[in-house]
Amino acid sequence: MPQLLISNVNSPTFVLAMEKFISVFDMFKIGVGPSSSHTLGPWLAAKHLMKRVSDLSGIKNINALHVYLYGSLAKTGKGHGTDTAILMGLQGEDPVTTDTRLIAQKVQNIKDTHHILLDGVHEIDFNYNDHLVFLKDKSLPYHPNAMQFVVELKDTVKTYTYYSVGGGFIETEASEDGLELGNIIEDKKETNVEVPFNFFHTEDLIHWCIKTGLPISDIVRENEKQLHTEQALEEGLDRLWKTMLDCIYKGVHANGILPGGLQVRRRAADLSARLLKQDNDVDKAAKLANEDAQTMEAWMQQIQSGGGDFSYILDWVSCFALAVNEENASFGRVVTAPTNGAAGVIPAVLMYAINFCNKGSQQDIHKFLLTANAIGILFKNGATISAAMGGCQAEIGVSSAMAAAGLTELLGGNQRQVLMAGEIAMEHHLGLTCDPVGGLVQIPCIERNTMGAIKAITAAQLALQSKPEYALVSLDKVIHTMWQTALDMNVKYKETADGGLAMQIPIGLAEC
Repeated sequence: MPQLLISNVNSPTFVLAMEKFISVFDMFKIGVGPSSSHTLGPWLAAKHLMKRVSDLSGIKNINALHVYLYGSLAKTGKGHGTDTAILMGLQGEDPVTTDTRLIAQKVQNIKDTHHILLDGVHEIDFNYNDHLVFLKDKSLPYHPNAMQFVVELKDTVKTYTYYSVGGGFIETEASEDGLELGNIIEDKKETNVEVPFNFFHTEDLIHWCIKTGLPISDIVRENEKQLHTEQALEEGLDRLWKTMLDCIYKGVHANGILPGGLQVRRRAADLSARLLKQDNDVDKAAKLANEDAQTMEAWMQQIQSGGGDFSYILDWVSCFALAVNEENASFGRVVTAPTNGAAGVIPAVLMYAINFCNKGSQQDIHKFLLTANAIGILFKNGATISAAMGGCQAEIGVSSAMAAAGLTELLGGNQRQVLMAGEIAMEHHLGLTCDPVGGLVQIPCIERNTMGAIKAITAAQLALQSKPEYALVSLDKVIHTMWQTALDMNVKYKETADGGLAMQIPIGLAEC
């Protein structure tokens, strides 16, 4: 077995993902579940490794390859599909376009044949049990989500260290090949770009809003124009929403048991059928899920025709969130928002705005996503969006704050009310632990998305009925408090499955 390279990760050879412009297409990434930090990040790292080696040495010069997972990636990697993601990335598969129905088959083929086709062009020996190692008792100090790829070339051995820092963002150590990277975003321009209205704190954001008179969504829009044409921005936002909506629609027409061994039953389809007073037949559901957009539009019209009873609306918000995260738990295609584990909050709240607040225009949807992105930027630069660093407050809490802000702007709130909504939503998620049962993104993760969505709507309503100038707690203070809470939190509550609810399920029911 090759010798591991455990470097001094506190050295200045690291490029930190701090105080950079974060595009809406960085914060919202299309990918595969169940986890942005444990699935999408490792997938992108493996995929990037292939490009890196191809550019420097050539894929066909690889004789052998070993993968080592550390910390949280090792402890909950099986349940989160980290191994699956890395194997898919090494084969050159793209999480945006890969056929999710074939993932299990492709991974099983590697296990059965003891071979892997690197980047789709070069086959090498690869024994799953020997070449992909979960080092549950080892960690690297820079970040809990660490992975190393030891690449044996014809004339040398190189070790590449990557970190999945939350939300699908990955960072790497500067290595012997001289390549230094911060955030790695596929098919994207450099993130360290000059933008007209850069902001790292809420006061920066308010300053630009006052100076220009623009709402927060337009501040973000102007920044995005430094990377994208107006048409590309509009098309990209449409693509994000279409992926979210497709995920919801698929989720409310899918029955059965979620994978992983916990025997968790899907609930979104049953709930949707009851709310629409329909039979929940598996064959009918499968047929509906494959029909065209006109059927989806008819389905949304049915929802809207059901009235405005409080319990009816509450049930639908929960149903939307459940649908997304049940798809996420099934290795379905989702949008990180800002993570996969919290992917249901923002779509659920946006569906609430569309179906029950008459805010369904293209302009409304774009405004919501751009405003939500602004809040995500503040949390990523000022704290973390990684549960392995900050617990679930960094995922559900941040997504709830983002959704609350987006909804507040849609409903006519001013810039300070938008920020206040984000503050209220996060304030009531502070200290939320990440304790996935069996290392799976199911219990309590799926239901937590429903809670985050409802809290976001409540936070928006409170902000709209309040005067922010009287508020004693600012969003900046809550972000700082969240980070301090993350630092104080015991590591067993940070996506390790070593504490909390994860300890209440008999060992062996699900594999961590």
